[in-house]
Amino acid sequence: MSDAGRPLVVAHRGNSSVAPQNTLAAFESAWRAGADSIEIDVQLTADGHVVVIHDDTVDATTSGTGALASLDRVDVRALDAGSWFSSAYAGQRVPTFQEVVELLVRRPGIELLLEVKGSWTAEQVRLVTEPLREAGLSDRVLGQSFWPETVAAIGEADPGLRRGLLVAEVPGDLTERCADLGVMTCNPMGSLLVEDPDLVRRLHEAGLQVMVWTLNEAAHWEQAVRLGVDAVITDRPDRLVGWLEGRSATV
Repeated sequence: MSDAGRPLVVAHRGNSSVAPQNTLAAFESAWRAGADSIEIDVQLTADGHVVVIHDDTVDATTSGTGALASLDRVDVRALDAGSWFSSAYAGQRVPTFQEVVELLVRRPGIELLLEVKGSWTAEQVRLVTEPLREAGLSDRVLGQSFWPETVAAIGEADPGLRRGLLVAEVPGDLTERCADLGVMTCNPMGSLLVEDPDLVRRLHEAGLQVMVWTLNEAAHWEQAVRLGVDAVITDRPDRLVGWLEGRSATV
C-alpha cells in the first residue's frame, strides 16, 4: 500500500500495453507513467546468464525461435525483441539483468518486483541478488516465484530480501505455506478474488500483503481496491495511475 493509502501500481513486464514487454523501453515507459514498481521475469540462458524474458521460448516476443535454455547469451542478445510489437521498437533487445540494475540506479523512486521463473538453486539466485546488493538496491526489490523451492532459494541467497509467493489457485493450507516460506506477500491471480472474495481478508489476517495480477480493466481495479489489496499488477500502469488519482479526488 502506498503512503497515500491507495494500492501500489506495478507495471507488468513494464508498461506492456504501449511498449514491448520485458524490454528497457517498457521499463522506461513505466517509470515515466508514475508506476510504483516494475514487474519483470528472469530466466537463465544455456551458458548461465540471467536475461529478462517471460516465455520458455523466444518465439513469441523476438525475431528468433527455440527454447531459451538452448541459447547462449550472445544468441539471445542478437535477437530483435521489439519489432513483433511495433516497427517503432525495432532493435529493442532482450535485456540482461545487469541492464535492469543500471536502470534502477538511474531511476530512483521506482521498485522492482522480480519474478524468478522456474526452479532455481540458491547459487543460481545469487546471480541476481548479489548485483542488487552490490548496487545498494536490495531494499527496492521484492523477489517472487510460483515455485516454492525458488522462493526458499531466494531467502537462502539473501535472507534480507523481501519475498513473495505467486499463486494461481488457493490450497487449503495457503497461509501455512506462506508462513513456512517466510514470505511477506502472497500474490494471487485476479480471478481468485472473484472465486474467493474473502481471500484478501484471510491473507491480511495472516500478516501477509496481497499483490493481485494481472488486472487491466476499471471494473477489476474497483473490486481489488474495495477488497483492500496492497498492489495491483497491470499491463496498463499509465491508465491505472490516472484512474486511482481520479478515484481519490471523488471519494
